[in-house]
Amino acid sequence: MDLSGKKIGFGLTGSHCTYEAVFPQIEKLIHLGAEVVPVVSYTFKTTDSKFGKAKDHMERVRKLTGREPISTIVDAEPLGPKEPLDCMVLAPLTGNSMSRLANAITDSAVLMATKATMRNGNPVVIGVSTNDALGLNGVNLMRLMATKLIYFVPYGQDDPYKKPNSLVSDMTLIPETVDKALEFQQIQPVIIARNS
Repeated sequence: MDLSGKKIGFGLTGSHCTYEAVFPQIEKLIHLGAEVVPVVSYTFKTTDSKFGKAKDHMERVRKLTGREPISTIVDAEPLGPKEPLDCMVLAPLTGNSMSRLANAITDSAVLMATKATMRNGNPVVIGVSTNDALGLNGVNLMRLMATKLIYFVPYGQDDPYKKPNSLVSDMTLIPETVDKALEFQQIQPVIIARNS
């Protein structure tokens, strides 16, 4: 797999428990030759949790990509006409951001970068991480699965007995999903069994 010459946006939202699974995939995309443009939500940028401090997560993204993460709608807008991306990755994508994307609400830098990429006719890759994908958010998940230009990192139930509505993508499959999405193909199988 070779992503040389590809400009990949990487959007991170507030699923704090998933960051450690995602950061190595950013590094892998860079090793495969991609230029990675980080885009972060307000929650990613400002929320400390038991999974780490926001400032440390921001610094890690800076070090991985060599770029200042885009964190405002105004700064994300040029990714449409002026600085187009070849592909936009959203990982982790929370249920909250997923529902807003599915309903065309563009109220964050991550969603603006996504809208800009789709407007250019380029693929969007989603690595879902939400406790509500098989609950009220199920309709939004299915709406996005049926949407042109959107491709999913394979996902499954991460804890079917304690959290039966929860789905999480296998983030190790981000590079392979991006590679397929750049050819406008969905990696298969998209629904997988996960080892908790």
